[in-house]
Amino acid sequence: MTISIEPKNQAKKNLQPKGWLRYFSFSLDHKVIGIQYLVCGFLFYLVGGTLASAIRIELASPMSDFMPRDVYNQVLTLHGTIMIFLWIVPVVNGAFGNYLIPFYVGARDMAFPRLNAVAFWLIPPSGLMLIASYFIDGAAQAGWTAYPPLSITTPQSGQIIWILSVLLLGGSSIFGGINFIATILKLRRPGLKLMQLPMYCWAMLGTSILVVLSTPVLAGTLILLSFDIVANTGFFNPVLGGNVVVYQHLFWFYSHPAVYIMVLPAFGLVSEILPIHCRKPLFGYTTMVFSIMGIVVLGLVVWAHHMFTSGTPPWMRLFFTIATAFIAVPTGIKFFNWVATMWGGRISINSAILFSCGFIINFVFGGITGVALAQVPFDIHVHDTYFVVAHFHYIVYGGSVFVIFSSIYHWFPKASGKLLNEKLGIIHFAITFIGFNLCFAPQHWLGLNGMPRRVAEYDPQFQFVNQISTLGALLMAISTIPFLINVFISIANGKKAGDNPWNALTPEWLTSSPPPIENWEGEAPLVEEPYGYGKSITK
Repeated sequence: MTISIEPKNQAKKNLQPKGWLRYFSFSLDHKVIGIQYLVCGFLFYLVGGTLASAIRIELASPMSDFMPRDVYNQVLTLHGTIMIFLWIVPVVNGAFGNYLIPFYVGARDMAFPRLNAVAFWLIPPSGLMLIASYFIDGAAQAGWTAYPPLSITTPQSGQIIWILSVLLLGGSSIFGGINFIATILKLRRPGLKLMQLPMYCWAMLGTSILVVLSTPVLAGTLILLSFDIVANTGFFNPVLGGNVVVYQHLFWFYSHPAVYIMVLPAFGLVSEILPIHCRKPLFGYTTMVFSIMGIVVLGLVVWAHHMFTSGTPPWMRLFFTIATAFIAVPTGIKFFNWVATMWGGRISINSAILFSCGFIINFVFGGITGVALAQVPFDIHVHDTYFVVAHFHYIVYGGSVFVIFSSIYHWFPKASGKLLNEKLGIIHFAITFIGFNLCFAPQHWLGLNGMPRRVAEYDPQFQFVNQISTLGALLMAISTIPFLINVFISIANGKKAGDNPWNALTPEWLTSSPPPIENWEGEAPLVEEPYGYGKSITK
């Protein structure tokens, strides 16, 4: 059984606005929606990055002297929420997923174009509502985890707006996940087998399964939390007999898979970029597929390693320690496959490959500290310290965000027909990589020596290391400038890329750049070997 897109959907596309106006419309074109996701997400990234800079400026001194304590809590909450729900998740899933998946399966569009458009248009009002809460009556102050009883006792209006915003964003993710699953499984071109799909399809299939299974749990949890706040119920309020540990179990049942919702698509994107710029087949395709699906299964059974200090019984600690250690195995398989893909290849030193290599370095380091945190004695020592902050950012920024930039440099010619400037791209990478490691590597030392996270004031002995971290954060902020200059200059007067500047074999490059509305002028090509670069290596 296959799903076919209704012809009236295609006719409706032809009646929609043309030129730049189509990016402000309720478009049904998956390519337009992908770019809408990317630009919208990047705008929220600028907001979240500004908030991060404010946090680091506050932490440059041990006293709370840059902003009041309650404002610091609001900024911290908004920063985490924006970066996760409005930047990384929408971009690695919605932006690149929408743009690439129909090409990869040989389809004209996503399975449900209208649902696809609805999924995007839930995001801007959700983000604007979240940011506006700061100016209306004060934003939420309980952190992006919204743990009760703190989330129940802080000002209610900001917390309720936070809940509504996250619920809408969760609905967007669920709509997108359903659409990706249907598109990958039911819209494949005749003759195209599952084990012939580009790796990003498998990554998005696994990610979408996690989204559909875990996001409704978060939605139900936040609805119960809102009842505690507004209706004075006692689901999680300990004063009324509620159980705060139950909230943690429900929250982390979603929020640990959310880490893989952010990094699995990044794994897939890197797996598309490396073979092209190394001129080698992707090493271990089958093992990569099974490792992705292994992460999907194990990702649903490791949530309680976030709760080793929450009165977790010894048998539960043992189970989640073992499960967390096991999940390092499929992740390690992918690392070795990426290195093997690069080994002996004709590597092109460009912005895309540099950001991909930066991702591999950062993610391996984050993975090592993750294995350490899975061990109960060590976790108890560093729990709720800056060691956890450093580990988390090495995974989600050093992982996902580095891949986002790598992907932009790689697929920008596809979407625009122009090449980005490589000199500016290398400057962007260098400042980002140095700034990132200068910011977050010292935080491991801070955590090991006992500096708590999520507080504006700290022991003066930590000031010098915090100042180094703040310098790194400001470098990361500065790194955005050459990137923006590069994008605007390239769009206005960039070098023409041609249809396939990388001489790639994956389906999106086998049509014009930018592509036509229906993706191909004729029948979609059947690509049985998307990584068949072996012959070019042996010549």
